[in-house]
Amino acid sequence: MAISTLSKFTVPLANDQSSASQGLLMPKLQYRFRAILENFGVSTPRSEITKQVIDITRPNLTFDTVTLDVYNSKVFVAGKHTWDPITVTLRDDVNNSVTKLVGEQIQKQFDFFEQSSAASGIDYKFTARIEMLDGGNGASKPSVLETFELYGAYVENVNYNTLAYATSDPATITMSVRYDNCIQTPTGTGIGTAVTRTIGTLSTGGGA
Repeated sequence: MAISTLSKFTVPLANDQSSASQGLLMPKLQYRFRAILENFGVSTPRSEITKQVIDITRPNLTFDTVTLDVYNSKVFVAGKHTWDPITVTLRDDVNNSVTKLVGEQIQKQFDFFEQSSAASGIDYKFTARIEMLDGGNGASKPSVLETFELYGAYVENVNYNTLAYATSDPATITMSVRYDNCIQTPTGTGIGTAVTRTIGTLSTGGGA
């Protein structure tokens, strides 16, 4: 027999806002993710980067505030936007697969032997993809719940971190990655999905 009280373990909502029999939905879990860096470095396969990721931050978005002074008041509208850099922490493996790819990437960005810069961003920029997964594996392939695709990415900062006799922790490499644009594609709509706008002239967002 179903235990009907399990549907009560959530915030009370009006009948038209949620299914009466639906309890709290399962959250996405932080450890169920996959990070893929396309066109990163030179060597292949690049999948070693994906396997050696320890953690990664999801994108943050900030809009500039534009202040419009009008008579007795101020009105605020959204200005230009900025995607904040993400941070990726990697295990430094004994085959040097990760450190080699990282070294190749920063060498693409700036030739340290010749002391010369790349001619264009297309010569070194890569695409990063962060996928939130449902936990499937093996025969039960994982389903992607949400994807962040970061375009025009490059390594802004790389830190080869500390070595210490007093710990058994793995050696790590931390990268700060800056990018030009991000498209978020969850199941349904989101950033990167066209939305219907009503074109008007009022900066306050009010009606006609």
